[in-house]
Amino acid sequence: MSDLVEIVDSLENRISKLLHKYELMKQQNANLKGKIAELESVSGLQMDQLKQWEEKFSALKNANAILGSDEHKRETKLKINALIREIDVCIAQLSE
Repeated sequence: MSDLVEIVDSLENRISKLLHKYELMKQQNANLKGKIAELESVSGLQMDQLKQWEEKFSALKNANAILGSDEHKRETKLKINALIREIDVCIAQLSE
């Protein structure tokens, strides 16, 4: 009978330890899910900032091309030609 009591006590002890580990794991899982959500939010903000910087870079590059910097003479000529073509199309549409 004593052996049976020891076995039951041992099982209760093991079950208690498992339940404690389970609760710890649940808390850790909840914390990790919170961190994932936070990091996804930060990542989204950083992607938006990256897009904004890319747009600013593109606008700056176009401005340099239009201003006629020495580095971008070819791009400047192409941009001016494209603008002239657009103006010609607009004039043609207005004259119709």
